[in-house]
Amino acid sequence: MDLSIVIPAYNEAESLSELISWIDRVVRANNIETEVLVVDDGSTDGTWAKLKELSAEYTILKAAQLNRNYGKSAALQTGFILVKGQVVITMDSDLQDSPDEIPELYNMIATDGFDMVSGWKQKRFDPLSKTIPSKLFNRVTQWMSGIKLNDFNCGLKAYRLKLVKSIDLYGEMHRYIPVIAKWNGFYKIGEKVVEHRARKYGVTKFGLERFIFGFLDLLSIMFVSRFKKRPMHFFGSIGTLAVLFGFVVAIYLIASKVYHAFLNVPVREVTAQPLFYLALTAIIVGSQMFLSGFVAEMITQSSAKKNEYLISAFINTEAEKV
Repeated sequence: MDLSIVIPAYNEAESLSELISWIDRVVRANNIETEVLVVDDGSTDGTWAKLKELSAEYTILKAAQLNRNYGKSAALQTGFILVKGQVVITMDSDLQDSPDEIPELYNMIATDGFDMVSGWKQKRFDPLSKTIPSKLFNRVTQWMSGIKLNDFNCGLKAYRLKLVKSIDLYGEMHRYIPVIAKWNGFYKIGEKVVEHRARKYGVTKFGLERFIFGFLDLLSIMFVSRFKKRPMHFFGSIGTLAVLFGFVVAIYLIASKVYHAFLNVPVREVTAQPLFYLALTAIIVGSQMFLSGFVAEMITQSSAKKNEYLISAFINTEAEKV
């Protein structure tokens, strides 16, 4: 299989017929062996019925239906588990991403040697309430990750199969796939200006709260990427500094007490000084951080399972035969 196209869909029944027809036309014209996997993320508008109808007409179409609405990251993760094409392209189901971009994105992975190519919606047909926060979000992510991309959140992306099989998405982490890819050792990350089309059917499924959740997920990724396989380095470092600080302060207080006693100079008891309790707290907190590091190390060693979501039905996928 040359190409797999993963399309998360949530209440997008109106756009699917036009989208699948357009994709089929493009891949046939370019002679690319393709599977199109639509992941129905718990839709309630007849999306699954539409996919059943279209599967009889288009042999390239496959589909999986999640048991409920888990979110875009879950839909993408499900798609990444099921696909088999050597190049994987993701795109949205609302017709705002143009299937005409598929051949060039495919070639940038298959021929030009990129590990990942992210679309850049340079000209957007979105209200200011989306574009301005998005620009801020992209600048912050670029600064924190060191990845020079203009549009981290564009749904139109292309990947090597090896890359999508190596990542684990949950929460709102689909926005940070380039960051996750970099931390997994995939450094050849490119960008391509892509067409962004005005929404033709339905309404957007995302509100402003996505930027708050997205920022929290960015912090999670930056932490997990660095310390996922070595949590003791994080917890142990903090614990060591805290315990050393506590011991140094305690030794200073005791030495000060002994010194003043030797000179017969009146001085407060060690336990009567606030600094003593600060030192004691630091030692206790440091010890707890050490214990947290040990527990995290044991969890890391015993937990290697990816996030998988409950799928209630399949169309034309090998998984439905299992």
